[in-house]
Amino acid sequence: MTHIRIEGNRIGSGQKHCVIVSKFNEFITESLLKGALDAYRQHGIAESDVTVIYVPGAYELPATVSKVIQSKKFSFSAITCLGAVIRGATSHYDLVAGEAAKVGNLAIGAQIPVIFGVLTTETIEQAVERAGTKAGNKGYEAATTAIEMANLFRELG
Repeated sequence: MTHIRIEGNRIGSGQKHCVIVSKFNEFITESLLKGALDAYRQHGIAESDVTVIYVPGAYELPATVSKVIQSKKFSFSAITCLGAVIRGATSHYDLVAGEAAKVGNLAIGAQIPVIFGVLTTETIEQAVERAGTKAGNKGYEAATTAIEMANLFRELG
């Protein structure tokens, strides 16, 4: 049996990207952003075709994604959300991580991909590992996913 295979590629030329970055845990999120910007550059996206929006924390990501999607001012190929929610001694972690994950619900109704590049870790050390050390840079991975998904969405029409 043969099947039709449809997938996006990681050639970003001609794409315009939006990155929404949480300022909370900035020592982590700036590393994620650096990784994302490196990915865009390495995959053919001009610096002038990347818009970076800063929000106070990961909790504010869904509302900002919604506003960007509805905006008549901007037209993006994809939106990538970056943040770091690190478990503390209270249940605040669960509330913030749960709210941040709602960007996935927004992606369903959007005509463009919305990528969840928010770290949710138990410790600061785990976050550091995922922001550019042992476990790679999850910001870089989120950006390459955004490029690939933007191409896939274009392919699907």
